[in-house]
Amino acid sequence: MSDKGKIIVTGGAGYIGSHCVVDLQLAGYTVIVLDDLSNSEIGVLDGIAAISGVRPVFHQVDICERSALRAILKEHRDAFGVIHFAAFKAVGESVEKPLAYYANNLGGLLSLLDTMSEFGLDNLIFSSSCTVYGQPAELPVTENAPVQPAQSPYGNTKQICEEILQDAVAANLFRGVISLRYFNPVGADPSALIGELPLGIPNNLMPFITQAAAGLRTELKVFGGDYNTPDGTPIRDYIHVSDLAEAHRLALERLINKEQSSAYEYYNIGTGRGSSVLEVIQAFERVSGIRLKYKIVDRRPGDVEQVWADTTKANEILGWKARRTLDEMAASAWAWEKKRVESRE
Repeated sequence: MSDKGKIIVTGGAGYIGSHCVVDLQLAGYTVIVLDDLSNSEIGVLDGIAAISGVRPVFHQVDICERSALRAILKEHRDAFGVIHFAAFKAVGESVEKPLAYYANNLGGLLSLLDTMSEFGLDNLIFSSSCTVYGQPAELPVTENAPVQPAQSPYGNTKQICEEILQDAVAANLFRGVISLRYFNPVGADPSALIGELPLGIPNNLMPFITQAAAGLRTELKVFGGDYNTPDGTPIRDYIHVSDLAEAHRLALERLINKEQSSAYEYYNIGTGRGSSVLEVIQAFERVSGIRLKYKIVDRRPGDVEQVWADTTKANEILGWKARRTLDEMAASAWAWEKKRVESRE
């Protein structure tokens, strides 16, 4: 396998980051993983190595700690650029712990940008979110939609981070920055060797579903059944994590090939189709053959009613398109959960 160059991935042991590392290594890139393991496990690197045949270089570091980050980036200053995942990511938790989210998500980005600038690392792919749109006035939401007031501190951190990136690019501190505004990642690698690994109580729907099916949760809670949607439950654009990983590589290659139309670009990354919470539950029941017991409870603070993407821009400019179905997402998540249950027995 030819070496296409070195890429630094912050949060590379996390859910989305680990799938991105696999995709990059299979494509021939050398990957340097930075992760503080606050919401991931070191064993994820074993899964990455088993799938891709390569164990990435790993540094355990909190990117908010500038001196430690500086030593690592100095060592890898020959990297082409950085893909930045490392951040707190739970909407509900951010409502309860806003200061922690602002300190970590904004502080981490500022620390990273300042250190990258020092060593001439001037290409960045930023892990953004559809939460920057708030509750869009029109659906599907395009990149031209006005940024609405954030519905949660998490969403606000993503809005502010994008503003910071735009200002940094305008000051000519970075040559190329692409923000990927992705929707709701679910599923796992087909090998079931890596997947979503929530520590403690999950904040996302699919791990709740798979843990309930595995008997690890006594009750599956559906937050809100009185939304203005066909079945009353919130609607999201669920995307397979492996499709999402591929989008990061294609965005990176756009920077490598200097194909940008401007120094700062942003893209929606989703399937272009909305699915309700109950539709996701039904998809899981369909592929697993398991009937789930669930209870509709009060709405969760910070959740928007419905949002799904118009992905035309990413389809046409990045040459990327989501390929995997909701059933495939559910089946891969279930395969991953079953493998984890077996490993504990």
